[in-house]
Amino acid sequence: MQPKQLLVPLVALAVTVAMTPLATAAAAATTRYEAEAATITQGVAESNHAGYSGTGFVNYDNVAGSSVQWSVTAAAAGSATLTIRFSNGTTTNRPMDIAVNGTTVAAASAFNGTGNWDTWQSKTITAALNAGTNTIRATATTANGGPNVDWLEVAQATDGPAVPFGSHRFPYAAGTLRPSGTQAAVDQAVVTYYNKWKAAFVKQNCGNGWYQVISPDADHPYVAEAQGYGMVVVATMAGADPNAKTIFDGMVKYMLAHPSVNNADLLAAEQDASCRSVNGSDSATDGDLDVAFGLLLADRQWGSAGTYNYKQLAVKHINAIKASEVNPTTHLLLLGDWSTPGDNLYWTTRPSDFMIDHFRAFKAATGDTAWDTIRTAHQNLITNLQNQYASSTGLLPDFVVNTNTTPKPAPGQVLEDPNDGKYFWNACRTPWRVGADAITSGNAASLASARKMNTWIKAKTGGNPNNIAVGYSLGGTAISSGSEPAFFAPFAVAALTDPASQAWLDALWTKMVNTSFTSTDYYSTSIQLQTMIVASGNYWVP
Repeated sequence: MQPKQLLVPLVALAVTVAMTPLATAAAAATTRYEAEAATITQGVAESNHAGYSGTGFVNYDNVAGSSVQWSVTAAAAGSATLTIRFSNGTTTNRPMDIAVNGTTVAAASAFNGTGNWDTWQSKTITAALNAGTNTIRATATTANGGPNVDWLEVAQATDGPAVPFGSHRFPYAAGTLRPSGTQAAVDQAVVTYYNKWKAAFVKQNCGNGWYQVISPDADHPYVAEAQGYGMVVVATMAGADPNAKTIFDGMVKYMLAHPSVNNADLLAAEQDASCRSVNGSDSATDGDLDVAFGLLLADRQWGSAGTYNYKQLAVKHINAIKASEVNPTTHLLLLGDWSTPGDNLYWTTRPSDFMIDHFRAFKAATGDTAWDTIRTAHQNLITNLQNQYASSTGLLPDFVVNTNTTPKPAPGQVLEDPNDGKYFWNACRTPWRVGADAITSGNAASLASARKMNTWIKAKTGGNPNNIAVGYSLGGTAISSGSEPAFFAPFAVAALTDPASQAWLDALWTKMVNTSFTSTDYYSTSIQLQTMIVASGNYWVP
């Protein structure tokens, strides 16, 4: 299987659809309760670490029995999703018992290390609530006490999503930029672009209740990458799109109907015009990463008690990725489940697949610390590649070889074309992927990597996005002239990380908003849409 993207040039045909105003989501029964306003036993409210909401967070005393107890109100009796936002700057799990109305619903639930005290993650638990007032208590079970706790969110299933687009429920790292203008105008620009993208590329061409994203400029009409993009985008746009859940479930149905021949819990990478899996029916890692992430988003948005148990499907997909798409020696991603020992690409990886924030979500969903090891291996490789091969630019190559010895950019064509070792049609996504982790986690390594790319491209172009070329050598020499969203849009996410880049970010945002696309330009359009979601402040990690 060859996961190659063949891009076509823009043509004059523009996609036009009626502009749809930002929809008001059906009221989702989600309420946030700040920890510092709750009842604190053997702990203290503090504000000496970055990234919290409200006025602070609770620092548990280092003693078993320290706790935070919230009083919450439920409109009706029934199942609810309880989400606790926490940080743990140690490497030691700080488990807590979660009790509802005095009954423990999650004993010794793990709250593992988050890397540092400024990095926050979310823990999700499902429990039954009574109508009216309920108490929810998080109690440390070891002498280390609990983690720092920012808030509790309580969501009960309704017709609306828990995190509607435009709600901005998950703040980015301190100092992150946003495009200038009102938040409503920025959000509306994303919705307008989404509606055009959806009209052009979200299809029901093969019946069966399936929804799929079509990819006219790829080497097959339907590819796993596109389905992954679609699942992440549609789940994130819930609230702006009243049909999001219906579309998402149709995408899940399509995914389940097209398993990889090597691991049935992964998605077959390519389908023909009749939606039949072809070209080996094996997997492509990038698509699977986004499919799993999209399922986690859906679980948070709508819960898992409907037609599909999103959480269960996500965990199965995550475990399958680890089993079949991660090299057990290097802990680096393989290109697909078809790459096995003895394969000539077994020691090859692709930096555009390095979705660091996804790895964090997978760890949170499964509790599997292997994802910390996997995440660290990829971050270390990014840093080493930048230092050794792109010290002035920070650019990453399309493919990396020799991962078992001394990893280096591909010396020439290893899979797709002679530019496999350069910043080209795959690696163009890396400023977005690295930057997304930087702004959602505040991680120092991701911030440094994203800022390095941003500093170089801003200087290289003189602050003019029109000067961003179509590909570069790692030293910064342009490969082709022209202007493609796949190349200029991702730099907007890197720009978010630099407080001195407001004018540069605004120039990139303006260029994105004013760039039209065609009905055959799936790849660039899908990348730009996702970078606009991130830049607008609407991206979040489940």
